[in-house]
Parts: sequence; C-alpha cells; structure tokens
Amino acid sequence: MEGKTNQLMLYNYKPYPQLKDFMRLRFTFWLLTLMTLSFHSNGSEASSPLYIGIDADFSAVAVDGGVAIKRGVELAVDEINKKGGLLGRPVNIILKDHRGNPARGIHNIKQFATNSDLIAVIGGVHTPVALAELESIHQLNLLYLVPWAAGTQVIDNQYAPNNVFRVSVRDAEAGKVLIQHAASRGIERVALVLERTGWGRSNEASLTLAAADMGITITTIRWINWQQKKFEEDISAIKSDKAEAIILIANAPEGAVVVNELAAQNLTALPVISHWGIASGNFIERLNVEPDLLNLSVLQTFHFDYQKHAKAQQLLEAYHSKYGLVDPLAIHAVTGIAHAYDLVNMLALAVTKAGSTTVDALRNSLEDLGSFEGVIKTYDPAFTPTQHDALMAKDYFMASFDKKGNLVVLENQ
Repeated sequence: MEGKTNQLMLYNYKPYPQLKDFMRLRFTFWLLTLMTLSFHSNGSEASSPLYIGIDADFSAVAVDGGVAIKRGVELAVDEINKKGGLLGRPVNIILKDHRGNPARGIHNIKQFATNSDLIAVIGGVHTPVALAELESIHQLNLLYLVPWAAGTQVIDNQYAPNNVFRVSVRDAEAGKVLIQHAASRGIERVALVLERTGWGRSNEASLTLAAADMGITITTIRWINWQQKKFEEDISAIKSDKAEAIILIANAPEGAVVVNELAAQNLTALPVISHWGIASGNFIERLNVEPDLLNLSVLQTFHFDYQKHAKAQQLLEAYHSKYGLVDPLAIHAVTGIAHAYDLVNMLALAVTKAGSTTVDALRNSLEDLGSFEGVIKTYDPAFTPTQHDALMAKDYFMASFDKKGNLVVLENQ
C-alpha cells in the first residue's frame, strides 16, 4: 500500500508555485538584460565621437598658419557640438604635426586612416607636404580638406574621383592677382623670388603666364632654399637687372632673409609684392627693419576690416570668447582661421545632407551643397563635380604691415 501511495504521489506531482514564479522571473530578467544590452549597444554607437583630423605645421616654419587652422577647426566644432553634433554624435579633433616634412605628412595620413570614425582630414601649410600626401589620401580613400596650401596641383591632381576640396588660395589665380597688382602700380619689370619647392614651381608657371598676358617683363627668377641664410648676390643681381619690383613666393624665414638683404643694400623702397606665405609664421620678428618702412604688400583672402558682415562678427566674438580679447588686427594668420572655419561648416552640412559619414557620400554631398553662407563670402556654390576650389582671383585682395607689424587692408582695391 505504501508503494502505491508513492507512485500516486509521483504521478500527481506538480512544481511548487514558488518554483514556477522563480522560473518566470528568471526568464523576465534575461529578456530585460538582452533588451538593455541592445539599447546600450545602439546608444553607445550613436553617442561615440566622430573625428576630424588636423595635419599641419606646428613646429617648423609656418606655426602661425598651423595654429590658425587649428583654431578655425575648433571654433567650428564648438558650434557643431552645441547643436548636437553630427548625426547625433559629438565631434572630436585629432591633431598631428607634419613639421613641414612630406614624409612625416604621409605617415600622419596613414595613421589617420586607421580610425574608422574619422570623417575628414584638414591639412595644409605646406603645398609640398600636401602634394606628397595625395597618393596615400586617394589609396586610403580619405576626405582631404585644404584651408592653407596654394599649389595648383593640390586640386588639379588627376585623381578621379578627387577627394581633395580647398578653401584657400589657388596659385593659378594668385599669379593673376600679384601681376595685376604690379600693373596697377605702373610696374613693368619684375623679378621673381621663389622658394625651391613644389609651391615655388607652381607659382613660376602661373606668374610667367600672367606676366605674358599683361605685358609685364620678368627680369630674372631667383630661387631660395628652406633655411637659406644669405641672399646678397641674388639681390645684387635683381638690382643690376633693373627690376622695378620683386614678387616674393616664400614663407616667413626665407621671406625675412630676402627683405633684410634689401634693407642691407638700401633698397627698402623697392616694392615687394608677396604671396601669403610670409603671413604664416614669425616674419615680423625676423626683420631687421621696421615693417612700415618697407614697400611691402601681401596677398590675403580674409580680414576683419575687409569682411564686415554679421557672420564675420560672430566669428570674432567666438574667437574672443575662446582665446581671449585681442585686437582683430593682431590675430595671426587670420586667413587660416576663416578658411578652416568655413571648411568644417561645409563638411557638417555635407554630413547632414548625406545622412552618412562615408567618403563617397560626403564627396558627392560637397559637390552638391548649393548656396552656403560662410565668413569669407556666400559660396554659390562652393564646389561642383568639376571644381573643387572655392576661392578664385576675385576673392583675393592685398594688405600691408603697419608699425606694429599687423596686416592692414590696402585701400583703393
């Protein structure tokens, strides 16, 4: 009888209610855990940063230009992040110093390419570095935005599709402006002083063509190397060739060598019409002569006394808020700030319009931005599928140095 009782008990056995509740709770716990993990996974992806790389000169001959690019990017990124970032993700900046060295620049580009969240590299100062990086940029399919490098071939690079977009001076256009400025002053004979780099060679071509078109005679072409310390014989030759002006294509150190030699030979009255390279570094600190005693003019694209509209004023206020109150005339390499600021805001618009951060999508979006109000001008449009330069000759003007060594806009332009 006892055995039958046990069999009946076993046959009629049901789990305790507490055990059923426990199993139900355990299932609910795992379901909620999976849902939470999924939520956090998606949320972390949406909130993880996107990156903009900066590849510029922060320690060689164009530090002012490098710092200007950095600040322009920072000011634009601050505004973007205050508005919620791009596609719901914050934007961070990665900074690399190419030191004016092409090999270092190539190394930096390859390092940037390892970051899967990188949306673009802002690069420049100098043309030789940018030219050397082009192959890696396109092999690795990176978007390269140029706020300071004027070499014509940086954009006219024969790559298709072309991943390079520029808001900067273009040498083919700069040559026209520099020669036209000479002609407007009644100058008929000019000597060219060019740095011995790809940038100098780019300007040799554009200046020679522009001079022929405008009937200006090039009396001599003199080359200067990076870190060259003397220019005595070259200035003597320029004087002997009876040049009425010098067109100078050099960065701050070499530009100062040329101008100091002019002063040493009592030729400070000889007009020097300079590309913007001398404004990228400590040119004024290297001079042996007061800057306002020189007959010197410098190519520019932006100046707070030239662009006086509300957008430029907003940029100045943001600059003061972030970097402290400073005389607008005393902001170094201000063109680099404006160029980088406009470029990053164009990039942000391209990301928003494309709804994507892939290079192919952003390239197409940049080529079809439509009208864009920047601090330099209203771009209408900035770029097209066949035009990746946003600034042309009509956007350039000339400035000179005042007694304090600050750039001031030349009148009657």
